[in-house]
Parts: sequence; structure tokens; C-alpha cells
Amino acid sequence: MSLFLLALHAVAVLLVVLLVVLLVALLGFCVYLKYVHMKYDHIPGPPRESFFFGHSLTMLRTMEKGGNLHDLLLEWAEAYGSVYRINALHSVLVCTTSPEATKEVLMSPKYPKDLYLHKRLFSLFGQRFLGNGLVTARDHDQWYKQRRIMDPAFSSLYLRSLMGTFNERAEVLTSKLSEVADRRAEANMLQVVNHVTLDVITKVAFGVDLELLENTSLFPKAIEACLRGMVHNVRNVAFQLYPKNWAFVKEVREACKLLRSTGAQWIHNRKVAMESGADVPKDILTQIIKAASKEESMTKEDQEVMLDNFVTFFIAGQETTANQLAFCIMELARHPDILDKAKEEVDDVIGMKRDISYDDLGKLVYLSQVLKETLRLYPTAPGTSRDLPNDIIIDGVHVPAGAGIVFSSYMCGRMAKFFKDPLEFNPERFHPDAPKPYYCYFPFSLGPRSCLGMNFAQMEAKVVMAKILQRFDFTLTPDQSFDILDVGTLRPKGGVVCSIRHRKDRA
Repeated sequence: MSLFLLALHAVAVLLVVLLVVLLVALLGFCVYLKYVHMKYDHIPGPPRESFFFGHSLTMLRTMEKGGNLHDLLLEWAEAYGSVYRINALHSVLVCTTSPEATKEVLMSPKYPKDLYLHKRLFSLFGQRFLGNGLVTARDHDQWYKQRRIMDPAFSSLYLRSLMGTFNERAEVLTSKLSEVADRRAEANMLQVVNHVTLDVITKVAFGVDLELLENTSLFPKAIEACLRGMVHNVRNVAFQLYPKNWAFVKEVREACKLLRSTGAQWIHNRKVAMESGADVPKDILTQIIKAASKEESMTKEDQEVMLDNFVTFFIAGQETTANQLAFCIMELARHPDILDKAKEEVDDVIGMKRDISYDDLGKLVYLSQVLKETLRLYPTAPGTSRDLPNDIIIDGVHVPAGAGIVFSSYMCGRMAKFFKDPLEFNPERFHPDAPKPYYCYFPFSLGPRSCLGMNFAQMEAKVVMAKILQRFDFTLTPDQSFDILDVGTLRPKGGVVCSIRHRKDRA
């Protein structure tokens, strides 16, 4: 009996000690949170909903309702000015629409990528995702080495050589749309252009033919799972703790594994071809392998970085361009006068030609304006962030070091202080003679960390749009939604469902 009482007493003591430790830890965390609040609360911002969670609950509710988080950020920017604060647990994010701050931070290499975002994109729910690839690498020297090696795959000379593939894949698209038009049916344009852009990136970047408009593949579903997992992993750190989410978490992990195992196989196949002396294209896959060959010895981490860049280009090279094309089709269908003007230019430049040349792209000036205006309203990669290693003054507001700083092309693009009638779709804003936006338009980011594939993406978008405009009339279905789906990238929630018809003057 006495032994039982002694054991019971020991357990009670242990529980008391644990309770005291937890209380001390909680008190310490509260003191630290109060310190963080005192350090940054001079910066304007919306009232915190919770001492512990800050604004996190407000943002999570927006997501759970299917809302666009960037609209909430825009609402706060309009209410609190060009620099405002967001509290998320113990972290502070400073959002700014100041052109001067945008120029200062994004154009300089001394502001590293946001550490929090790096951690949340490095892996998804414990499975490595983007790792230390070009998008996520924080160390400038490590990033610069990768970027320098990748540059040849995006040179002007190499991009010119891709026109044949752009034309070929766009022709497959027009054949599919012709079948839809023959049936006088409807097409989900987001789905259609998604397949085309994924076909293009796998062919020109990795030398693989998927032909998704003709065949089925696991890749679209895997990419979709990764993107959805990405947004939950970034915005809700407790997402994987809830049992109701475990099935989805498993799906995301499996999707990451599929992409990385596919990359490993494709890299191996290309290595074998290169070692045997076969002719190989100077594409992204070749550059990834050349990057590795410059290492004296390949470590496991070097191998993983190769796969990081494979996944980065595989997803980034497809998703954002597809979304831009879908938004562009949506806005053209909503504005018949702009659509007619774009068609007229395509008729003048391309005529009835089957293949569009590189020189033709430079003559499609108005179509370029349309695509740029699409990205003003719908920047498919809506923003970027950096860490502040030192104090900074933004529009007279002192921002102490240690915070993350967020720049949003979406916010800036929809503010009247930068663009007159900002919600109006008006390609004339980007007329060659119009004044250029001053550090308030950056759909591909700015400075040394700007998107390496920007020219690639816009060439592809131009070829696809020109062929669609050359051959088809399209009208939105009456019940079409114009809402934006926020999955980290932005895409049309309704899919842009259109009735497709052959051009009346081309039938």
C-alpha cells in the first residue's frame, strides 16, 4: 500500500512539475508576444482579433469561405495606408505598396527571401517540395550559382528555337477547339490551356511528350494537389494536425513524391544520353545536369537540389501561364470592342498563316498590351516577400529589423492611386507611348530575383492567344463566374466556360 501511495505521490509531483513548466513556458511566450507587439505596434494595421493568434483567424476564415486573401490585404491597404502590419502568432509581416520601398528592397540582393516562406515551401507536410531551388534559395551565392547556370536555357537565341514547339502545341489546341466548334459545344478554357502549357513545359524544358489533350496523365492532378497543399501549408501551420485533413495531407505527400521520382527518372535518362554522346537540347533539363557536373563530387543534397529545380520549373512553368491565358480569354469575352481590336491586329500580322514566327510576336503590340493588362488585374503569382535584416523607413514609418516585408502586385494593380479606374480592363494603359508604371506593377517580381522564365511565358502566351484569336469566336456562358480562386497562385474560379465557334469570316 505504501509503495502505491509513493508511486501516486511521485506521479502527482511529476504532474505539478509539468504544469509549472507549462505555465512558465506560457508566461514566457506571453512576455515575448508582448515584446513583439510593443516593437511593431507603432506601425498602422487592423486591430488584432486575438492576443495569441493576431490576424491569423481573420485570414483563415477568409480562406475557409473560399475568399481571395489578397482582396482582404487590399482592403487593409486602402484603410491603413502604404505600410501596415499583420500579426501571425509570434511573426510580424509588414505589407507595403510604397513604390520607393518596392524599388529599394526588390532591386537589391541584400534582402533575403522570407525565411518563413522558405521553410513552408521547402517541404509540404514533411515531404520535400521546392527545397533550395531557384525560387526558394535564401543564400545569394547559392542562388546566383544556380541562376547563372540556368541562364542559357532562357537566352534569346534558345527561346527563338522554341517557336516550332510553341506552334506545334498550339496547333493541337486549335484542333481540339475545332472539334468543340464543330459540335457547337462549350469548353472549359482553363482546363484546355492548362493541358497545353503543361505539354509545352514538359516538351521544351524536359524533352518529354505528354500530349495531354489526347491522353490522360497523373501530372495535372499531382500539380493541383501540390498547389492546394502549398497554400494550406503556408497559411495554416496547424493544418496537418487535424484528422479530417490527413487524407489530403497524404495525397499531397504522394504528389510531391511523384514529381520528384519522375524528375529523378528523366534526369537519369538524359544523363545516359549525354554520356553516350547523343545530341541533346540545351533545355532546362540539360542545364540542371550541367549544374551538377560542375561539382567535384555530388552529395545527396546536390542531387536533391537538381530535383528542387525540376519541380520548380515543372510547376511554375505551367500553372501561371495557364491562369494568365484563362483570365485573358475571360476579359476579352467580356469586352467585345477589345476582342475585335485584338483580332484585327492578329489578322493584319498573322493572316491565315499556320505558323507564327518570332518576328511576328514583336508586331503583336496590342496583344502584348492585353496580356500585360491581364496581369495587372490578375497577377497569377500575386506577390513576393523578403526578410528585413536591418531597420528601414517606409514613407516615414520606422520598420524595425526582423519582420517579413510583403509586396503585392495584386494590391498595387487595383489601387486608384496608381491606376485610374483600376477595376476597368483597359489595355491602353500599356500603350508604348503611355507612361510606365513606377514600381507598382511587378507580376514577375523585380530585380535580381525576378522570374527567369518571364520571356518564355509571354512568348508562349502570345502564340496560344494569337492562334485562338485567329480561328475562333468565343462567348462566355450566361452563368459564368468572375470570381478569383486563391490557391497561392490566382486562377478563374469558374474555369472560363465558353461557347466556341469558328470565326465567321474564316469558316
